[in-house]
Amino acid sequence: MSDEPQPQQPTEGWAASREPEAAEPADGKKPKRPRRTGWRRLLPTWRMVLGAFVLGVLLLFGLFFLGYSMVKIPPANALATKQSNVYLYADGTEIARDGEVNRENVGLAQISKAAQHAVLAAEDRDFYTESAVDPKAMLRAGWNTATGKGKQSGSTITQQYVKNYYLAQEQTVTRKVKEFFIAIKLDREKSKDDILEGYLNTSYFGRNAYGMQAAAQAYYGIDAAELTAAQGAYLAALVNAPSEYDVTAHPENRKAAEARWNYVLDGMVTKNWLSKSERAGMKFPNPRETTGTDIGMSGQRGYIVRAIKDYLIQNKIVDENELDAGGYRVTTTLEKKKQDAFVEAVDDQLMKKLDKDRKVDTYVRAGGAAVDPKTGKVLAMYGGIDYIKQYTNNATRRDFQVGSTFKPFVFTSAVENGSETQDGRTITPNTIYDGTNKRPVQGWSGAYDPANEDDVSYGDITVREATDKSVNSVYAQMAVDVGPEKVKQTAIELGLPTNTPDLNPYPSIALGTATASVLDMAEAYATLANHGKHGTYTMIEKITKDGSDVIELPERKSSQVISREAADTTTSILRSVVQNGTATEALAIGRPAAGKTGTAEEDTAAWFAGYTPDLATVVAVMGQDPVTAAHKSLYGVMGLDRINGGGAPTKIWAQFTEEALKDTPPSDFNLQLQEGSEETAYPSTEPSQENTTEPEDDDPSAGQSTPGQDQGRTQGQTNGGTTTGGTTGGTTDGGTTTGETSTGGTTGDPTDGGTTGETDDGGTTGETDDGGTTTDGGTSDGGATGLPGGGGTSPQLTTRRPLDE
Repeated sequence: MSDEPQPQQPTEGWAASREPEAAEPADGKKPKRPRRTGWRRLLPTWRMVLGAFVLGVLLLFGLFFLGYSMVKIPPANALATKQSNVYLYADGTEIARDGEVNRENVGLAQISKAAQHAVLAAEDRDFYTESAVDPKAMLRAGWNTATGKGKQSGSTITQQYVKNYYLAQEQTVTRKVKEFFIAIKLDREKSKDDILEGYLNTSYFGRNAYGMQAAAQAYYGIDAAELTAAQGAYLAALVNAPSEYDVTAHPENRKAAEARWNYVLDGMVTKNWLSKSERAGMKFPNPRETTGTDIGMSGQRGYIVRAIKDYLIQNKIVDENELDAGGYRVTTTLEKKKQDAFVEAVDDQLMKKLDKDRKVDTYVRAGGAAVDPKTGKVLAMYGGIDYIKQYTNNATRRDFQVGSTFKPFVFTSAVENGSETQDGRTITPNTIYDGTNKRPVQGWSGAYDPANEDDVSYGDITVREATDKSVNSVYAQMAVDVGPEKVKQTAIELGLPTNTPDLNPYPSIALGTATASVLDMAEAYATLANHGKHGTYTMIEKITKDGSDVIELPERKSSQVISREAADTTTSILRSVVQNGTATEALAIGRPAAGKTGTAEEDTAAWFAGYTPDLATVVAVMGQDPVTAAHKSLYGVMGLDRINGGGAPTKIWAQFTEEALKDTPPSDFNLQLQEGSEETAYPSTEPSQENTTEPEDDDPSAGQSTPGQDQGRTQGQTNGGTTTGGTTGGTTDGGTTTGETSTGGTTGDPTDGGTTGETDDGGTTGETDDGGTTTDGGTSDGGATGLPGGGGTSPQLTTRRPLDE
């Protein structure tokens, strides 16, 4: 028997009590779980669920970060950056807006807090506390819409701003995905205030108004900073349905609009942006009728806007591309009351008198401009009856001759340059010229013999009276005496552009063959009114970009371009034109005035250029075929034989000037006259003794010579006055006779002889009149006692000087 222990054998009973154990696989691995059968096979295991969840989360995070990294904040879309330019009168009243999109971007501070809160109450009440994308807002919006509590956008304000500013408006999955990621990025890169400002500047409010500022103007005619809570709530309501809730355009939707308005106000109360007491007292703020920008460029708006754009571009303040992009707010120098007065004057004195059935009346156009002589600011401008009907701006066009309104520049140049006649006499208001019709000019290499109006011959005539009667033959000769090139230069110094069409250095320059604009002429006459000091005219008071950036304007320079004596002596003879010459209609303003009428060749235009110490205004009536645009004669307009500068243009000027200056006290011209301007300059040869013919207009104050008068006068200058006989005495410095008059003279009658013991053109030495005390027979105002307007002079007709003096 072995010593090793032997295995115990189980008893029979033990073996029966035990289950047989499964045999282990030969490779030592655990046995597989039994497969599920039946319907259990369709259910995922918990491991599958957990794995799918983890995988899904990882996938979502991966897609999020992939999308976040791939989607960049794009540049703004073209529509979002488009703005209108806003043009304002000097007092801030809106003139017009231009551009394809009516938008004016402003800073958040330029929108009232009430209006800001109203939009938040309407669109996103938790804007300042929520993230860029708020699922709760989407659920809340759906719930409010379903339960009838009012529509509310499912997107946050940030998302809406992204859609408005960066993306297009199409409803696609791609756009929504981009909107989602851009909104998140934007929320991290910009402040809430910046996002709200952008949203308020890009939202559409109806009436072609983009942004809160444009909407405030369109619906209430005020700036966004002035919006009340009630007004702001109505504009906020419009964001949801701009066209539907415009109660002016759709009064049938008023109930729905008011419901939306109440919803916004209630939201403001809920958020403590509005007290319950304030809310209780509010009434629905009815918007105004559609006006202003809705009628675009009609009336004077288009003319003004075009003129301002031209000014900005030509002065290189803003270029055309920048203007087209918009965003400029231009405050002009134009004054609304004066602008309205100009329109009314043209209507009263011209347009209402036209007959549409009279063909020539359909040719009529009118232009006007008024300038402050002291500042150079354009205060009013009339471009035409309606920019929509007549596109060309009659105030700025340069294609009509200025006519005799140019003659004062010739005289100004004569005084400025100390010019003399062909026989060596200084040119003054009392220098005597030959006013014979079609008299050839002397001292010019070519032949030139201009006709006077209506072919009237005036014979011996002073410069003053030749200006009163607008005698062409006198001024053509004077232009040669001065030198046409010097005349041209003086006109440019006064204010005419150097490139003025047909401003050529020939004798004809005196008759106004140049085609300067009405605005050009107003600038030049303003220089005369301002005693020879010229400041380039301006139409712009202030200009800003995007509501804040101030654009620098050219420096306003003024300089003494001609001597005060030259300007003031010219004013003195232009006062006589108003009191005794072709512009007596201007006396209607009841205050001192100076001016000159003019008529273009073939009567295609009639002008009046005039001024007071406070306002220089030029008016022109023009003839143009509405179909062919050809210049047309104004013969027969308003049923008259002809229209000249002393008619409708002067009447328009008078009505406008009286209204424009009604709140300005009258003031006298303070004139410093040319030395010796009150002395009569006599020729050196025997004067003609022939009688004169009467002018066709039967002017009782004019003495004329016959066309057949002696042409042998020295260098074409006449000799003597307009008496029918000489006198036995001389003259004083003041122009008063000290000797006896001849039998041909009439005591005290300035029309046919000398005067005895009376002043004519400035008073006697040592006496005073309206213009002040004189020391050499002249007045500081250039006037004579007792004449209308406080000091103008009648044409001086002095007695002839004896040949031996």
